[in-house]
Amino acid sequence: MNEAQFKDRTKKVALRVIRLVEALPERRAADIIGRQLLRSGTSVGANYRAVCRAKSPKDMLAKLAIVEEEADESIYWLELLVESGLISKRRLGPLMDEMSQILAMVVASQKTRRRRAIQNPKSKIQN
Repeated sequence: MNEAQFKDRTKKVALRVIRLVEALPERRAADIIGRQLLRSGTSVGANYRAVCRAKSPKDMLAKLAIVEEEADESIYWLELLVESGLISKRRLGPLMDEMSQILAMVVASQKTRRRRAIQNPKSKIQN
């Protein structure tokens, strides 16, 4: 998957998160969890865009770590919505799966970039 495709994928996930949060029941817990999910779920794509503008390999890895944290946090909030009974697992399953795939790709990307940095410490890490 290239950079443009991944940007598009993370943006689509953000839009799904926005629609989900807008559809949550009007309950205090749903509001609080929804706000947290909205922040982390939309942050994944925004921070990936920052990865694409990284100034150095070290900067890129630092920004990728933020994307990883935000994706993992989003999965946590989605799990809480399901486990609290606010939303059914059937309804959130596809979004949880997509966020998990994004997380896995980001972790794999970090490992690849670190390995490349170790193998060739004087060259720039490729995007």
